[in-house]
Amino acid sequence: MEHNHNNFENKIDYNNAFAFGIILNWAYVVFEFVFGLRINSMALIADASHNLGDVLGLLLAWGASYLAKTSATNQRTYGLRKSTVLAALFNAIILLIAVGAISIEAVRKIITPEPLQGTTMMIVAGIGVVINALTAVLFLKGKNKDINIKGAFLHMSADAGVSLAIVGAGLLINLTGFYLLDPIISFVVVIVIVIGTWNLLKESFFLSMDAVPKNIDYENVFKYFKSIDGVKEVHDLHIWAMSTTETALTVHLVMPSSKIEENFLYKINHNLHHDFNIGHSTIQIEKDNQYRNCNKNEI
Repeated sequence: MEHNHNNFENKIDYNNAFAFGIILNWAYVVFEFVFGLRINSMALIADASHNLGDVLGLLLAWGASYLAKTSATNQRTYGLRKSTVLAALFNAIILLIAVGAISIEAVRKIITPEPLQGTTMMIVAGIGVVINALTAVLFLKGKNKDINIKGAFLHMSADAGVSLAIVGAGLLINLTGFYLLDPIISFVVVIVIVIGTWNLLKESFFLSMDAVPKNIDYENVFKYFKSIDGVKEVHDLHIWAMSTTETALTVHLVMPSSKIEENFLYKINHNLHHDFNIGHSTIQIEKDNQYRNCNKNEI
């Protein structure tokens, strides 16, 4: 049996991105809330509350990234890598809660429209577009490789979208005096956020349940093992996410022949990383399947 735990990933350190994003967005939350109170703009106040939730989301994602680097112990043999998956799941939940708050405020504004100072609203929201978009760019590179970073990216992108919608609403309100544009545009933004967040929620939930990561085809991995010379049977193949960036695998290979190349396991581990991005593998070689001990719910 061989266990491979090479760290093939060139991990990017997002500490500076998280620190910069949190400080910048916290300052903007205070700024937006103060001006929302001054001009009596519920849109700005609601957006400030939404942004506050996203600051907390960034703190959560940052904390998880830090915990994932902690060393393994006798009790936590994988360390705290799984915290990145849980952080992505909580981030998705926070986003959906924030969307609910925005929807409630939009409904209230449709029922009881209120006059707005469109110009001030545009300026404040315009600053938010720049800050949120800049923060989102900091996480752009890693959003397709790490769902924890993807969660942070979606938070900031959603904020930029909300702020941009408020800018557009402010402009049109100044031109037309039609105050219902504010809640109408808010609902459009809500739909966009829900679509993106739902995918994050599903992916992070499945990973927290040790499902096969979506970028890995289980059947292709199984076929790869079956294609190896000398392998008669493959069983107990399990693939799961150790974190949002690391994938583990265990498998039993039935090989009746006693002739196994010296670098046999090395080649398999190399191919698993190169072809499937699986960097942690445990492979058990069996002469026959008499020791097979799978229950009926296992493959």
